[in-house]
Amino acid sequence: MGRIVAVCTSEGKGERKTNVGNGRLIANHGLEGDGHAGPWHRQVSLLAIESIQKMRDKGLDVGPGDFAENLTTEGIDLPVLPIGFRLKIGDKALGQVTQIGKECHDRCAIYYQAGDCVMPREGIFIKVIEGGEVKVGDAIEVVPAVKVGILTCSDRGSRGEREDTSGALLHEMVKEIGGVVCDYAIVPDEREKIIEKLIDMVDYKRLDLVLTTGGTGFSPRDITPEATQTVLQRNAPGIAEAMRMESMKITPMGMLSRGVAGIRRRSLIINLPGSAKATRECFSAIIPALPHALEILGGSFTEHEEEV
Repeated sequence: MGRIVAVCTSEGKGERKTNVGNGRLIANHGLEGDGHAGPWHRQVSLLAIESIQKMRDKGLDVGPGDFAENLTTEGIDLPVLPIGFRLKIGDKALGQVTQIGKECHDRCAIYYQAGDCVMPREGIFIKVIEGGEVKVGDAIEVVPAVKVGILTCSDRGSRGEREDTSGALLHEMVKEIGGVVCDYAIVPDEREKIIEKLIDMVDYKRLDLVLTTGGTGFSPRDITPEATQTVLQRNAPGIAEAMRMESMKITPMGMLSRGVAGIRRRSLIINLPGSAKATRECFSAIIPALPHALEILGGSFTEHEEEV
């Protein structure tokens, strides 16, 4: 947990910013009225007052905004935050870390004065996921990443005869929900091996979200839904229905997907199609609901939680 020391803006890029004390973060845009805002990955910049102090210790008279950061923070070690982690800012705003540091193509005035500049190493950038008002003194909280497992079910993939494009795609897409892939595996279309890996990801590795790809069609070897149902404790049919509805907007063949979704312990398991195109369509359809679903599931374990 940290706090905001300054809220800084400037009309143009590459300029020192002025601490205005408060502002409004706009989803997928940045800090309202700031020259760096826009629909790109570096919408808002952050730098810690602790980093600025390092430059003061070198004899420079610098403060918040002098390094062109939007939010000057205190109490959070910004450079160690992994890309994909989220920050709750103030009461409502939510940002996602997209870049640590940056490459300066042109040396700034501070560099020439001190022979060094801390922003390229210790500044970070976020994109705004949810907007809201922010002001000096507001809390900033690091939101733990969603721990994700990806399980590709494919006979050919497990033999190395087919590239797992769907699994690779999900590695990138889960970043949109603050996900970090903690386990990834390819198994053949064999019921017991799928069951074994799902239980390992949930019961032992305690992953928040497990996404399977492949094995959801009508082929005799497509048994991913049956294997998944074996380990589920509660079904979440709305998720699978939403994905089928999205697929059917594109092709009537979408109704042939037999994928299921449900809950085991505190984990959400979702079956996705095997093709990368269909995986993108289906996962995009459920992204808006996943953060809330995982937040509900992610409550502390109760005394009624069963033993592994």
